[in-house]
Amino acid sequence: MLEIFIICVIIIFIVTYRASTGDGVYKFVSAKATELYDKYAPYSYKEMRSKIKSLGIDYTTKQYVTQIVLIGGFAAGVGYLYFYSLIWAIVYGIIAIAFIPYLTYLRSKRQYSEFIFEQIQVYVTNTIMEFATTQAFVKSLEGVVESGILEDPVLSDVKTMIALSYEKGDVYASIEYMNAKYPFFMVKNMHQLFLQVTKEGAKDTAETFENMLSDIDILVEGVYRDRMDRANFHRQFLLFGFALYGIVILLQFLVQIDTYISMLDNIFIVIALHGLVFINTFFLVKGERFYNENVGAE
Repeated sequence: MLEIFIICVIIIFIVTYRASTGDGVYKFVSAKATELYDKYAPYSYKEMRSKIKSLGIDYTTKQYVTQIVLIGGFAAGVGYLYFYSLIWAIVYGIIAIAFIPYLTYLRSKRQYSEFIFEQIQVYVTNTIMEFATTQAFVKSLEGVVESGILEDPVLSDVKTMIALSYEKGDVYASIEYMNAKYPFFMVKNMHQLFLQVTKEGAKDTAETFENMLSDIDILVEGVYRDRMDRANFHRQFLLFGFALYGIVILLQFLVQIDTYISMLDNIFIVIALHGLVFINTFFLVKGERFYNENVGAE
């Protein structure tokens, strides 16, 4: 009786949704999600999401809907084919859809980390190139800012460095600020070199800075190669992870579907199946988190 009621609710929802353009439903859900997001999301995450959207690399509405349909549909299919229960199919579908904001968060962190690395590369490279002309660290920073090649938040931080340098009368505070904000090896190495130049005087640094630019090019090339390797491995990992759910489907063909359905009367087998789903899902989420969080910029 409960299954019939749930089917009726789903049919009514589908008919209502198709009768409209879908905009009203989407706007309502989007407004509620935004309201909760603004209330509870950490400030840093809000800034990160805002930057991702401004860069135009966030998913479109169509892509999000496709993601919901694919993930929710797959989870519902697993729930039904594992337990032959419409209720469990709906439960698993809802749980899977509830994970999508977390997956969006992980993907945004990776995209933002990659953006910051690219900006830091631009900051370091162009500061060194500006120094070849100005022979002054602060003037080099001002030249990079005026060139318009940097974007926030790195742009604002470089402006803070310039302000600190003029306020303190030296570059130590500004370098300490930038090193703490962006602890990349290329940043620390460049700043260390500038400190030596400041202390010892700019004698003949052209060759040293040229070597540093070559090292940065090699580093960046390695980073982009690593990203491509990680992306290829990620696709293979997802394929393998989703294939693991098919083990129980294969088992059904081996023992006959009727026999398998009769086995579902045993509560311990049902618990074991739920445990298998949990382990497979944990494996996938853990891998997804590793892929998106451990970008390995340097």
